[in-house]
Amino acid sequence: MSAISNGWDIRAMIAAQLYTVRDHTKTAKDFVASMKKISEIGYTAVQLSAVGAMNEPSPEVTATEAKKILDDNGLKAVVTHRDWNGLANKTDSEIEFHHILDCPYAAIGGLPGEYGANGLAGYSKWVVDALPVVQKLKTAGIAFGYHNHHHEFEKIGLNRTTPYDVIIVEGAPDIFLELDIYWAQHAGLDPVVLIEKLPGRLPVVHLKDKEVTNGQIVMAPVGEGNLDWLKIIPALKIAGTKWICVEQDECYRDPFDCLKSSFDFLSS
Repeated sequence: MSAISNGWDIRAMIAAQLYTVRDHTKTAKDFVASMKKISEIGYTAVQLSAVGAMNEPSPEVTATEAKKILDDNGLKAVVTHRDWNGLANKTDSEIEFHHILDCPYAAIGGLPGEYGANGLAGYSKWVVDALPVVQKLKTAGIAFGYHNHHHEFEKIGLNRTTPYDVIIVEGAPDIFLELDIYWAQHAGLDPVVLIEKLPGRLPVVHLKDKEVTNGQIVMAPVGEGNLDWLKIIPALKIAGTKWICVEQDECYRDPFDCLKSSFDFLSS
């Protein structure tokens, strides 16, 4: 049992965010090979994101085929990143997609572009537009969340409100926060303090580490950088997190090796 888990079965909660290996999922053949590698590392779950072989309108790998490939490798799709326009305008198809995969969580990777020019008002408008879609997904058994980068923590206006504040307050209780801990820390926040403010809102989170190499700040496998996981992981436990997705946007060595390093640290 991991020293940082404190009795929490963290090993069974670790998923590989496939954005990390996006260059290795562009074809059906590569997708199959990559799922085999991820399973062999020890992962039992994945987040489906940036899988080129599954891109519409003519996917080389359909949801049904992906489900079989995942099953064959002992993997479960626990969350997706999907295009907002598809979720909003083809909600029934998106529900079917997630039901085929038996995937309980869907999220978007950031604010859709058409909302981005109006500051805080744009975030508020998106929440208003999103909530009917969120309710329809919820009725179908799919929870919906928002993934952050660092810019959502910019303080704006006289009240020094952040876009993330808007999503937290106006999206409550039904929009969950797919908190990317690296980006929150990169914006200058203490991840533990932020996590403690969001009990019940963080069923799925993203983990990567942050290190300094040759004078440059870079993304790193979990456990190889400077984030304080001995405090972050227990805070996530208390907040009720169910899935920890390892995501490394940029890898400076083989991405599968990075995924393995993160998995070994979190589960050993």
